[in-house]
Amino acid sequence: MAEQLILNLPVRPALGRDDFFVSDANAAAVAGIEGWRDWPHGKMVLVGPDASGKTHLAHVWAALTGGCVIGADDLPGLDPQGAGQRVAVENADQLPGVEAETALFHLHNAILGQGGRLLLTARSDPARWPIALPDLKSRVQQAGVLKLNAPDDALLSAVMVKMAADRQLALPPRLVSYAVLRMERSLAAARSLITAIDARAVRDKSRPSRQMIAALLAEQTE
Repeated sequence: MAEQLILNLPVRPALGRDDFFVSDANAAAVAGIEGWRDWPHGKMVLVGPDASGKTHLAHVWAALTGGCVIGADDLPGLDPQGAGQRVAVENADQLPGVEAETALFHLHNAILGQGGRLLLTARSDPARWPIALPDLKSRVQQAGVLKLNAPDDALLSAVMVKMAADRQLALPPRLVSYAVLRMERSLAAARSLITAIDARAVRDKSRPSRQMIAALLAEQTE
């Protein structure tokens, strides 16, 4: 079953990054990203918890549209006219002060004034963002919202197999399934576990096993 899940997951190429796997947990968000030409008001907010794939999907969008990705910390001093017509701003719910809010306001107006597209990533819906600038607050609340859910078994399995392969680590599907049923439901946890398995296998000069994975999971919860 695990082998079938891993092999059947469709893949979206990401510019300069690993393949982006699609499952029920993120399929709706991916469809919304791919439909960027039809975004209402030309803007969209991609919402998800930490390590849910927001950054990866923002780069997929940039590759798809010929746009760019910047961080909230890059906003102060940014020339809104020179940023391009398709821009993704990461961590838009964590703008570092009024200067950044003002820069995002001008960037928003410059992009939409040219018929461009603006993608914002965040951990929560725009209504909950601590924005002091009323004009910016009203504009981001007009944006559509796409949500990334916590990764399901299929997505965690696929990501773990890819991470293991990148490290040339032989991790059979039965061990992936064993780990997925017992680990924290996040891509960050998957990355941490694969790193730990690889390090332990090298240290002990042994292949991954259920006993090894069980011990590492127990250590991570201590």
